[in-house]
Amino acid sequence: MKLLWLDLNSSYAHSSLALPALHAQIADDTSIEWDIVSATINENVGLTVNEVYHRQPDILAATTWLFNHEQLLHILSRVKALLPQCCIVLGGPEYLGDNEYFLHKNPYVSCVFRGEGEEVFPQWLACRNEQEKWNTIPGLCYLDSNGQYRDNGIARVLKFSDLIPPEKSRFFNWSKPFVQLETTRGCFNTCAFCVSGGEKPVRTLSIEAIRERLQIIHQHGIKNVRVLDRTFNYNTRRAKELLELFLEYHPDIRFHLEIHPALLSEELKEELKHLPEGLLHLEAGIQSLREPVLEKSRRMGKLTDALEGLKFLCSLPNMETHADLIAGLPLYHLAEIFEDIRVLAAYGAGEIQLESLKLLPGTEMRRRAEELGIQYSPLPPYEVLQTREINVSELQTARQLSRLLDGFYNTPAWQSITRKLILKEEKFLYRFLEHLIQIGLIDQPISLEKRGLILYEFCKHNYPEY
Repeated sequence: MKLLWLDLNSSYAHSSLALPALHAQIADDTSIEWDIVSATINENVGLTVNEVYHRQPDILAATTWLFNHEQLLHILSRVKALLPQCCIVLGGPEYLGDNEYFLHKNPYVSCVFRGEGEEVFPQWLACRNEQEKWNTIPGLCYLDSNGQYRDNGIARVLKFSDLIPPEKSRFFNWSKPFVQLETTRGCFNTCAFCVSGGEKPVRTLSIEAIRERLQIIHQHGIKNVRVLDRTFNYNTRRAKELLELFLEYHPDIRFHLEIHPALLSEELKEELKHLPEGLLHLEAGIQSLREPVLEKSRRMGKLTDALEGLKFLCSLPNMETHADLIAGLPLYHLAEIFEDIRVLAAYGAGEIQLESLKLLPGTEMRRRAEELGIQYSPLPPYEVLQTREINVSELQTARQLSRLLDGFYNTPAWQSITRKLILKEEKFLYRFLEHLIQIGLIDQPISLEKRGLILYEFCKHNYPEY
C-alpha cells in the first residue's frame, strides 16, 4: 500500500510535524510504503498535481491549515479526477469544527480527522477498506455508503508519554533553521478564541524524556528550538525543571517559549533573572490590556498580575520579550489598541505584534459569534470583519497599524527613536500612520534605509526637536 503525504506549506522555511509524528508510530509496519511530496502555496498547482500523479498513491494524506486550505483543495480535486481510486484523508485544525458541510461540498475527500491523530490514524489504516468499522475510530468524520454524515467526536491521545517522538521518523526535517518541540499537550487555559481552549487535560512528558530528545536535536546541530507548550509556566515547579534542562544546552541552543505573564511566581521570576543572555526568547501572551476584553475572551489570570508580570519580563536585560495584541476581540475599541501599544512601548517590549482576530473552526468564539456581535469571513483565514466595538474601517486601520509596528518599532535599527516618539508624543502613532497611508507606502515593502529616511523627513516637519 502506497501512502503519500502532501506537505503543503507557506514557504520552504516551514515544515509540519504532522507527518513525522504519525509516521513514527507505525514506521515498523512494512506493509505501508511511505512517500512525501513537498510544495508551497505559491507554486503552480499543475506541477504539484503532476508530482502526486506520478507517485500513484493508494492513500493521499495532508494537514489542512487556514493558509493552505484553498490551494490544497485545488490540488486534491485534480488528483482525484486523475486517480479516482485514491483515498484522500485530511486532518489538522481546519477540522476542529463541524465537518458535515465540508464533506458534502468536497466528495473527493474520503474522511477527515478531528483532533490528535497519532493513536487513531494507525487504527484507521488497519480498517481503511472496511467502512463499516470506521464508526469505531475516535475523531473520524465521513459520509457513509448512503451519503449520511458520521461524526465520531474528537480524538485525544490518551498516552502522550508513550508516543514515539517525531524526531525518530525518517521524515523529520533537520534542514530547517529551527525545530519544534512539544513537552506538553493541551492547555489549562480556556481562551474562547483559541483552538486549544478546550484541550483538556494537560498531558506532559517527563524531564528525562525531554532530555533524550534534546540530545538528539543537539547532535543534529540545531540552534533554535520552539517549545510548542501553550503556556510554559502553567506549573512553576515544572517550568523551573525545564529551565535547568535548557541551561545544559547553553550557548548552543536558544529556546523560544510562550509564557503567561499573569502566572509568574516570585520563585520563577528569580530563576529568570539569573539565566544567561541568549538562552530564551519569550512570547508573552497578553492579547489586550483591558479587563472586560480578557473576561469576555475567557482568558484566565488577573489583568493586574499580567501587567506586573509583563513589566517584569520586559525589564529583563538577559532576554527579549515579545508581546501581542489582538484587534477584533469583543469589547476592544481601536482607541484602546493605540493606548495599549503606548503602554507596551513604555514597558520596553522587544516587539509588539498586533494581529487581527480570526474565528477558527471549533472555537467557542466562533460558535458564539452572533451573540457577541462579531461578523467574520466564512472563508479562510476567517478574519473578523466587524464587531460592535470596531467597524470595518477601524479594523483596516488596525491592520495598517500592525504594518507600521513591524516596519519601525519591531525593526532594531529604528526601535529606539520610534519608542521615544510613541512615549513622548501622544498623537505620534496616529499622525505617522496617516502620513504613511497618504504617501502610499503603508502596504509596500520598504528597505531599511528608506524607512529611516521616511521617519527622518516626517520628524523634520512635525517633530524637529528629535
